[in-house]
Amino acid sequence: MVATAALMMATAVSVAILYVRERRLPLTPLLSAVVIGIFGGLTLALKDDTFIKMKPTIVNLLFASILLVGLSINKPPLKYLMQSALHLSERGWRILSLRWACFFIFLAGLNEYIWRSYPEDFWVNFKVFGMLPLTLLFLLTQIPLIQRYIIDNASEN
Repeated sequence: MVATAALMMATAVSVAILYVRERRLPLTPLLSAVVIGIFGGLTLALKDDTFIKMKPTIVNLLFASILLVGLSINKPPLKYLMQSALHLSERGWRILSLRWACFFIFLAGLNEYIWRSYPEDFWVNFKVFGMLPLTLLFLLTQIPLIQRYIIDNASEN
């Protein structure tokens, strides 16, 4: 319960700092803060840690859903989030978005399996020390795809 309250406070402070620095709230931290606020609040109010354990599942499924909906309407969300830093062909954006959606679904399933199957200490260690390295490893595995579909001129989509 103490860790949940600390997480909620740290998230609120980090979002406030982002807002002060950038004068806007980026979507990903804002969505995470809302979900942490809701599930952390439920955890504290009901004194049931199930809600905070479900938070990574919900966030990852939310991200996957956003990516899949964007793909279904031919507007890959990653393109709109990253096009100023990365110039890929339309096919590259579609493949990258689909891969990230599948990865988020995988992380959601893995979180569910771990928090339901292992002691709380194991889940906490997985959440703190497992999810980020898995995400970084996945990101690194996408470099060949990015290199294959990168374009020199942003207007060549």
